[in-house]
Amino acid sequence: MTIRVLLADDQALIRAGYRMILESEPDIVIVGEAVDGREAVDQARTARADVVLMDIRMPGMDGIEATRRIAADDDLAGVRVLVLTTFEDDDNVMLAVRAGASGFLGKGAGPDDLVRAVRTVAAGDAMLSPRAARGLMDHLRARPEPEAATPESLATLTQREREVLTLVAHGLSNDTIAERLFLSPLTAKTHVNRAMSKLGVRDRAQLVVIAYQSGLVRP
Repeated sequence: MTIRVLLADDQALIRAGYRMILESEPDIVIVGEAVDGREAVDQARTARADVVLMDIRMPGMDGIEATRRIAADDDLAGVRVLVLTTFEDDDNVMLAVRAGASGFLGKGAGPDDLVRAVRTVAAGDAMLSPRAARGLMDHLRARPEPEAATPESLATLTQREREVLTLVAHGLSNDTIAERLFLSPLTAKTHVNRAMSKLGVRDRAQLVVIAYQSGLVRP
């Protein structure tokens, strides 16, 4: 399967670097470039991208707002946003995840990390760099917001879905979850998808936030 990628960054040199790295891969094609958030949203609609590489700090509409608009558009339900930024602090990570980003990677990451992140996000999994993951946990620890997901909302989940949600929150992949719970990978993926549907989220990164904010998992 070919992964269609849209590059959104206001710096031409950075976009050129991403293009060079990603187009060297046989399964990735660049379908467009955007210089600000508004253009990223427009091109996400027209270029049929699978993944948008989104910078946070751009003129006009920033990457957080662009991510929020993409995530809120039912016509773009298949589009995943991978945020790449110089600023991996906890507030940026939380804002990106809440906006609907499926991944968060620092611009200091190596080429192999970038390619891996694009493939991970395109496959429907969450991708947080170690530093971003620590930032997210620090934010949740310092500023818990349990109203974002109450115990009542978790009551819609089956016991198995709650178990799977807990393992997702600890960063386990579908394959590892399947091994841990003696399930097939397809069954594990089905439980993850059902949990996302019941909780009204579109990817694993937001499941992680719900698991911690609801108290199901403690930071």
